[in-house]
Amino acid sequence: MAKKKETKAVADSPKPMAERKEPRLLRHYREHVQSALKEQFGFENPHQIPKIEKVVVNVGVGEAPKDQKLLDSVVEELTIITGQRPVINRARKAISNFSLREGMAVGVSVTLRKQQMYDFLDRLVTAAIPRVRDFRGLPTRSFDGRGNYTMGVKEQIIFPEINYDRVQKVHGMDITVVTSTNKDDEAFALLREMGFPFRGDTPVQIGIPAA
Repeated sequence: MAKKKETKAVADSPKPMAERKEPRLLRHYREHVQSALKEQFGFENPHQIPKIEKVVVNVGVGEAPKDQKLLDSVVEELTIITGQRPVINRARKAISNFSLREGMAVGVSVTLRKQQMYDFLDRLVTAAIPRVRDFRGLPTRSFDGRGNYTMGVKEQIIFPEINYDRVQKVHGMDITVVTSTNKDDEAFALLREMGFPFRGDTPVQIGIPAA
């Protein structure tokens, strides 16, 4: 009887969840970027090699206090673009000149890490940025002196996930890439090898080592 019970327990045990597929951009980092940066900067310890720690996407919505539907629309769009629901940013203090009261919604933001971060960056550099009109490359002077890079997007409709017919209002966003290094030259080399199309450079193809 004991054997039968044990067999039934094994049969009824839940099946393990399928493992999530490794992001293409993370695989590119491990297989190509790390070795390229190690050779360029002479890193001896693997922990010295820069990596992307998080990505922060921020959208300012100045009309949010007067238009709740617009705020809801921005939240929905940013959720679609990033795959993660954003948080609503509220005013910390009142500013009478702008008719702003403490606690009013002024924008939305989302912080991405790990798999969602890599998936978002992959879509950004391979699908969204190439759709920017008259695009001539990302500026190289947008680093903050501490190894972090911020780029501005003028229109959310560059992301293929957005249905233009359902857009309530075209708006921009700021995308900040936070790296593990505090040196801008190392951060620049990291992002370049990760496929960021900087002005004056030939973009590195994700999954293909640089020549």
